[in-house]
Amino acid sequence: MSSCSKKDDTLVIKDFSGKDEPIIGKWKLVEAFISDGGPQYWVNVENGEEITFTGDGLFSSNRFSECTKGDFSIELNELYLNYNCEGFTSGMENSEGLITYNITFESNYLLLTPTSLICIEGCNYKYIRK
Repeated sequence: MSSCSKKDDTLVIKDFSGKDEPIIGKWKLVEAFISDGGPQYWVNVENGEEITFTGDGLFSSNRFSECTKGDFSIELNELYLNYNCEGFTSGMENSEGLITYNITFESNYLLLTPTSLICIEGCNYKYIRK
C-alpha cells in the first residue's frame, strides 16, 4: 500500500518499504501496460505526457492542449486531478469532475492506474522523474 502525508511542506508517498518518496517535481510518461485482447504487456511511450506537481497542491501537464493546469490531492493511495479550465472536460472524469488514479511508487517510477475510467483489460502508466 502507498500512503501520503505532508512532511516539511513536501507531499510524499510511502513506498512498499515505508520509505518517503516525494511526488513533488516533474514526471514523464515512459511506458504503458496494455492488452490487445491477450495477456498484458509493457510498451514504450514516445513523447509521453509530462506532469509537474508543486508543493502547493498544483499541477501542470501537457496531456490536454485545451487545459494544462489544475490542482491535485492524494488520499491514501489515490491521486485526484482537478483540471481548472472553465468548460473543459476530458471525458475521463468521475461524477465529481476529477480524474483519479491509484498511485504507487516503485523503484524510481511512479505507477498510475486509472480509477475514474475503467480499462476493460486493465491498464497502468509508468512515469519516471525528470
